[in-house]
Formats: sequence, C-alpha cells, structure tokens
Amino acid sequence: MSWMDWYNALAKPAWTPAPATIGRIWSLLYPILFLTLAFVAVQVWRHRLPPRAAIPFALNLASNLLFTPIQFGLRNLPLASADILIVWATIVWMIAVLWRPHPWVAAAQVPYLAWVSTATVLQLSITWMNR
Repeated sequence: MSWMDWYNALAKPAWTPAPATIGRIWSLLYPILFLTLAFVAVQVWRHRLPPRAAIPFALNLASNLLFTPIQFGLRNLPLASADILIVWATIVWMIAVLWRPHPWVAAAQVPYLAWVSTATVLQLSITWMNR
C-alpha cells in the first residue's frame, strides 16, 4: 500500500486539511525557517549569540525533518506524535531564546508555531482515532 493510500485510510478529524493545503503551508513556512536559522547561525558564528542559542534551532530542524519518514515511512503514529511534540516545544524554546536579543526573529516563528500547534492537535487526534 502506498503512503498516500495508507494515510487516506486513516480515521481523521473532519477538519483535516487536504494534503495540497498542507504542502502550500509548508512551502510558505520553509523559507522563513531557513532565513531565521541562517540568521541565528551567522550570529553564533560572529559571537553575537552564544552557541547554545542554536540548540533549539538544530533540534527543531532535526525533529521536523524526521517527521515525514516516521509518519509515512515507518507509519508509526505514536512516534510521529512524540516527534511533533518535540517540534512544537523547540519552537517555543526558539522564541524564548531569541525574544530579547532579536524580537523580529522570535516573531517570525509565530506563524510556524501557529501551524505546528494545529498540526500537533491533528497528529494527536489521528493517533488517538487510530489506536
């Protein structure tokens, strides 16, 4: 069974966005994420931010990139739920770390936090409905 057939066969809440909508949202968010990650990396490299400021960004990137292989490769809903909770927590951490020194970078994470909050509730709902 293909990953799309598997995903379509899952029980999902009525408010689940179409896969195309999800793809469009990510295509808007990824450039913002790339730019803010690059900004933080440059600031750390120039010693304007401590290296620990990059930790939540690195963890977020890793957990974000792992979600798709976990969800659609392994088809492991509980592990994907744990992963998306890490994504969500690291966004909050990123905002907290950068709010004082670079509020615009922190504020740039707000759309990402809003989407991942929605995606987290969706993922947890799907996991619960398919237990």
